[in-house]
Amino acid sequence: MVSRIEASKLLSRWAGQGWLRRVGRGAYVPVPLELLGNRYVLDDHWVLVPTLFGLSYIGGWTAAEYWDLTEQLFNETVVMTANPVRKKLQIKHGARFLICHVHKRKVFGTKLIWRGGTRVSLSDIHRTIIDMLDNPGLGGGIQHISDCLGVYLKNQKRSDETLMTYAKKLGNGAVMKRMGFLAEALSGPSILTDLCQERMTAGNARLDSALNCTRLVTKWRLWVPPNW
Repeated sequence: MVSRIEASKLLSRWAGQGWLRRVGRGAYVPVPLELLGNRYVLDDHWVLVPTLFGLSYIGGWTAAEYWDLTEQLFNETVVMTANPVRKKLQIKHGARFLICHVHKRKVFGTKLIWRGGTRVSLSDIHRTIIDMLDNPGLGGGIQHISDCLGVYLKNQKRSDETLMTYAKKLGNGAVMKRMGFLAEALSGPSILTDLCQERMTAGNARLDSALNCTRLVTKWRLWVPPNW
């Protein structure tokens, strides 16, 4: 057993010799022998997330890839953090992160997974869907989110009640409208679409703020692009 000061000095010395790479305060990762001298040494940059972003979880399209909701690959890893966000796109140790702020009381519906020797928090499959419906930009756009939702609706893990619980807890009325509209377009009227309609809030929302939404679907109180 060594003291904290001795351990710090030892880690610092190993980092100076190139055997470790410092990725955050008090956090180091080992450098594989074949990558000594290479600044890009991380096989799995998810291990950086707890150290770099504090109370956080991996979500959006990155979680959708993990849960096999999509085969599309994205360059950035989506991170939801309760820490203040000064730059949405950050590059750390050769990895690209898309950062989104979330209030600490809205950090729920997550699952702890092991990546090597590091525990990383990830949105569960239901929260992944809800987060993308809440902020379509984190899901690669509404068409990709619709594709992910279509896969989810056929998944054995599907839980309409969990979706409803998460959507209500998140508190964005647009989520119910987007989910109901997309679910009905994908598979017709269902218990899920009925639940969405029962719990809709007043006012109109946009299907995706990044698109030119000029047609109002009054049933769902949703502005959508003309071609939808």
